[in-house]
Amino acid sequence: MTLYPAIDLKDGQAVRLTKGLMESAKIYSSEPYELVKKFEAMGATWVHLVDLNGAFAGEPKNLEQIEKIRANSTVKLELGGGIRDEATIVKMLEIGIDRIILGSIAVRDPEFVKAMAKKYPIAVGIDAIDGYVAVEGWGEVSSIKATDLASEFANAGVEAIICTDVGRDGTLGGVNVDFTQSIAQASGVATIASGGVKDENDIFLLEESGNIEGVIIGKAYYEGRLDLEKMFKTLK
Repeated sequence: MTLYPAIDLKDGQAVRLTKGLMESAKIYSSEPYELVKKFEAMGATWVHLVDLNGAFAGEPKNLEQIEKIRANSTVKLELGGGIRDEATIVKMLEIGIDRIILGSIAVRDPEFVKAMAKKYPIAVGIDAIDGYVAVEGWGEVSSIKATDLASEFANAGVEAIICTDVGRDGTLGGVNVDFTQSIAQASGVATIASGGVKDENDIFLLEESGNIEGVIIGKAYYEGRLDLEKMFKTLK
């Protein structure tokens, strides 16, 4: 079970949202790279980055901070938010991002994502509201079931699927284990849980399920509900 501490970037700052609403943003740091250094010191091997402005704009918007994070840490970085074409994928990899997360484009053009997965380290982000895929920074809900989209990427060469229950994201209401398992079973791809993690018990529930590769930790850490350093040691 890999722990992925999360940093959401909005206007150059590290924030957390509640249920994906931009107006709910709570600022946790004006220097996100310092958070990454802290995670690295705790024992993190990966950090999960989301360019929130980019997700709505359809192109990366927090490049300065992303480059600063890369320059000040050696952890592996995965990045999502507004990455919709090959040129942007290449640019992010050249900056030093280790894995690219494709979300909205995976709904609009799954064949493009499959082609990119053959060439680059790609994760698919599947964000769901009531079981249906949300796109464009969660601003729209499609008619596609999350499990159907997950099955589209079985044997496609993607490194991971990151699945978020948007209704729980940032709520500290508990992770949706059943939803995460359904994505893992539909895809057969390493699946990372996201949304609603409230404490260490959620992590243990995911670990016990046996088919979930990792979990993204956000507000539970920032609000002091989860001792992240202790969890890194526990899961070694």
